[in-house]
Amino acid sequence: MKVVTFGEIMIRLSAPDREKLFQSPYLRVIFGGGEANVAISLANFGHDVSFVTALPQNDIGDAVIAELRKMNVDTSKIIRQGKRVGIYFTETGANQRPSKVFYDRAHSSISEAKSGDFKWKEIFNGVDWFHVTGITPAISESAAELTFEALKTAKDMGVKISIDFNYRSKLWKYGKSAVEVMSEIVKYADIGIGNEEDCQKSLGIKANIDVKKGKLDEKIYEELTEKVMEIYPNLEKMAITMRESFSADYNGWSAVLRSKDRFIVGNKYEIKDIVDRIGGGDSFSAGLIHGLDKFRDDEKALNFAIAASCLKHSIPGDFNRVKESEVLNLMEGDASGRVQR
Repeated sequence: MKVVTFGEIMIRLSAPDREKLFQSPYLRVIFGGGEANVAISLANFGHDVSFVTALPQNDIGDAVIAELRKMNVDTSKIIRQGKRVGIYFTETGANQRPSKVFYDRAHSSISEAKSGDFKWKEIFNGVDWFHVTGITPAISESAAELTFEALKTAKDMGVKISIDFNYRSKLWKYGKSAVEVMSEIVKYADIGIGNEEDCQKSLGIKANIDVKKGKLDEKIYEELTEKVMEIYPNLEKMAITMRESFSADYNGWSAVLRSKDRFIVGNKYEIKDIVDRIGGGDSFSAGLIHGLDKFRDDEKALNFAIAASCLKHSIPGDFNRVKESEVLNLMEGDASGRVQR
């Protein structure tokens, strides 16, 4: 399957181990960003994937492209313009101290790209699937316009579209609310993906869910997916991840999937000693896209996505570096973590 993702890839600066930012004078430098994370996961699963963005014509932009190429992602559709690559800082929480993310992405190349900069008809030629998130339209008004432009072209060309509703409160700063923009963007989606907060704060759909109070009520998720699909009849399927946050190190992890005629609750994993949960949602999105394409079975696709994301929690950095065979092993019950010789 030929896939295109569109968004921003950034420099990620992380405090070492579980230190607070600048506790010691060192930061770990890697790259990451929602749509690039999805592209890399799908490339690991064997798909032909292109990541579309704008990067400056300098050594930093070159380094980003080299990293994507190393991960078998096509970079030929990236445009080189603008002045900077966005940055975000992270510190990994522990026990009752939560992880934190701080953004420094104003005036990045993709945030200042304009309508007409990308040749969308050429980009979508021969493409089967297009994936975007709610992060890109939150960056800037021009990035939102580009997202609409891409979605309209993809829809006109018959490309399957998945949208992760991803709500980022720290990004919606240019005068339009998430609900105002995302309620229109989701009308282009065939597959919707999100968590309970994304549905409530990106789409304005109310649900009585508190992930901090232990066990989640699957009935509420059933009602929430039904509401989303009633409001957006264009959706063929709606997936919602279910994270029970007992501490920064210990989460319950599952998801549900609704189609036009079925509601499925997926497998659940108890994830203890979390290494890095950033990119967990992106690994779920990639797993679901791959599962729907590969298995043609909603339940198996959902459980593949949950397992892929479960494994991501054990890997430092944004990227999920697991292969299909590793995900299938976990799906089939091999959760022991024993050394494979």
